[in-house]
Amino acid sequence: MAGGLVALLDDIAALAKLAAASLDDVAGASAKAGSKAIGVVIDDTAVTPRYVTGLSPARELPIIWKIALGSLRNKLLLLLPAALILSAFAPWAITPILMAGGAFLCFEGAEKVIEALTGAHHGEEACELTDPKQLEDRQVSGAIRTDLILSGEIMAIALAELAGQSIVNQAIALALVGVAITVGVYGVVALIVKMDDVGLAMAKRDNAGTQALGRGLVAAMPVVLKWLGIIGTAAMLWVGGQIIVHGLHEFHLTPIPVWIEHAAANAAAAMPAIGGIVSWVVNAALSAVLGIIIGGVIAGLLHLKPKKH
Repeated sequence: MAGGLVALLDDIAALAKLAAASLDDVAGASAKAGSKAIGVVIDDTAVTPRYVTGLSPARELPIIWKIALGSLRNKLLLLLPAALILSAFAPWAITPILMAGGAFLCFEGAEKVIEALTGAHHGEEACELTDPKQLEDRQVSGAIRTDLILSGEIMAIALAELAGQSIVNQAIALALVGVAITVGVYGVVALIVKMDDVGLAMAKRDNAGTQALGRGLVAAMPVVLKWLGIIGTAAMLWVGGQIIVHGLHEFHLTPIPVWIEHAAANAAAAMPAIGGIVSWVVNAALSAVLGIIIGGVIAGLLHLKPKKH
């Protein structure tokens, strides 16, 4: 009896260790998958604040909450099941889908560069709505549609990093990535859009130091938003380009990937003290150059299409 009890306790301990190892695998895979999607996350964070621009300050946080809920629905109810079905029945399609998403990121990044250089803004609709409720509903639906595209890329990138995991671990990891990224992105967005209000409130306090800090926050917000947009554009080009490079390597179309790899290795060898950093910077920069070339070609082709009258 005692031997049976000891054996049972051993089995329970082994199961507990196995469960703990599985949780560690899921946590590690989730962190790795989320980190690979950082460029898209930065872009999502940079894009979203524009959807509350021009609306009542009192409605900013409720609108962000609505967009965040829509983003969660996109990730958990639409994209997560689609990703698992893809992983189970058509894993060969993951790389082409990633490359298509990478090309979209390159296009979006190139569009922003073209807009910054020329001052032209493509694809923006004139705001003809005067009813605040209708305007708010349109902004929320537009943000959720944009989020669906960006979330799809996030989940595809995450799925590519989970190829060796079981279907259960993939589901848990993708859900964790989806929730964590949504909370992180829209938490930061809420902080960004309310920072000027916080600064104004601080500027009205009696304490001189608090007033100075509040005025500094108000003055800093346009600069923060500008640099967030620049970083988001750079991240789109870099991540999009790297996705394309990785896809080319997977399909054994190696001249460009090998050239970038050799350039990064040679730059690292020239400065061995900081070789790792130099290699990453060169790799990212060359991937971004490839990204802006691909994105520029796509943008050019799209803008050559005859306009409908």
